[in-house]
Amino acid sequence: MILTSHAFAKLNLSLDIVSRMDNGYHYLKMVMQTINLCDEITIECKHGGNGFSVIAGLPFLPHDERNITVKAAKAFFKHTEISGFHTKIRVKKNIPVCAGMGGGSADAAAVLRMLNEMFETNLDSETLRTLGLSVGSDVPFCIDGGTALAEGQGEILTNLPPLPTAHFVVCKPHFSCSTPQLFSLVRCEKIRARPDTAGLVTALKSGDLGGIARRMYNVFEDILPRGKAEVDEIKGILLDLGALGAVMTGSGPTVFGVFDNENKARSAYERLKPEYDDCFLTNNA
Repeated sequence: MILTSHAFAKLNLSLDIVSRMDNGYHYLKMVMQTINLCDEITIECKHGGNGFSVIAGLPFLPHDERNITVKAAKAFFKHTEISGFHTKIRVKKNIPVCAGMGGGSADAAAVLRMLNEMFETNLDSETLRTLGLSVGSDVPFCIDGGTALAEGQGEILTNLPPLPTAHFVVCKPHFSCSTPQLFSLVRCEKIRARPDTAGLVTALKSGDLGGIARRMYNVFEDILPRGKAEVDEIKGILLDLGALGAVMTGSGPTVFGVFDNENKARSAYERLKPEYDDCFLTNNA
């Protein structure tokens, strides 16, 4: 059995860190959006054994059971009690790694959806999200994607009205961020600037793209231990070239701008692409 599908990246229209929970994790409140930039996942399951192998597409990604796609597959087989298959996973990467775009989470979510289809197990979205949370905090959102308010560790999801048609210029600076390191620097009581999440949700409900873009904010931008100047420079270029708003996504460092005009978006993309390999022109999925 062989199946191929796509794993779509996500962007954080907003990200707030509300508090630290008793389990040591942080309580988050985020508005998340799927975009059309995607990885390609191929799964082949053959009778014989219970092993896993993965071709991850990039030499620095784990090619064994440390890979998040294998973790997702193992969670699926454990839950369904299906055995006797060797599972080979091939990941063609297009989403930048360590970029705050949920690439690994999207890949894991795609694996759960694909195995559910392949083995006709008919697991509902809630069950797939629960399995996904055991693998990674962004996986539950990536199961269905779209536009959603994500709270808690990312597992409390509320579907929101779809984002109006928009064009995104997505640009990763010349450095990466360690999510654990950034969270270790968080002091919730010292966060002064926070996103207007309620206002952003209201703007979504009224289909006001400008109102949405003006309310985008990510508290991680104020916690970055390095690279803040480059993030701000990219944001400035996007805004100068017509973006309605620009913000860092996830734990960074990727920055994106929201445009209501494709020509303006393309001009911004063409301005940044010669400097940044990981620069993309895309839209909402």
